[in-house]
Amino acid sequence: MNLALVLLTIGLVLVVAVLAAAGAGKLARMDGATYPDAFTRAALVFTTVLTLAAATAEALSSVLN
Repeated sequence: MNLALVLLTIGLVLVVAVLAAAGAGKLARMDGATYPDAFTRAALVFTTVLTLAAATAEALSSVLN
């Protein structure tokens, strides 16, 4: 059960990160950015979401243990 919860959480974080990156890329294109610039912004948002999720997991694991 614990492994299933971890895998479900990882999947949810990845879906949220991809959706945020897609939104950032679309907003960048609507703002007039070139495709490489929009892709760079999307990649930055993707890594930021994953970093925030990792930092939150680290903080929660230290509090709960």
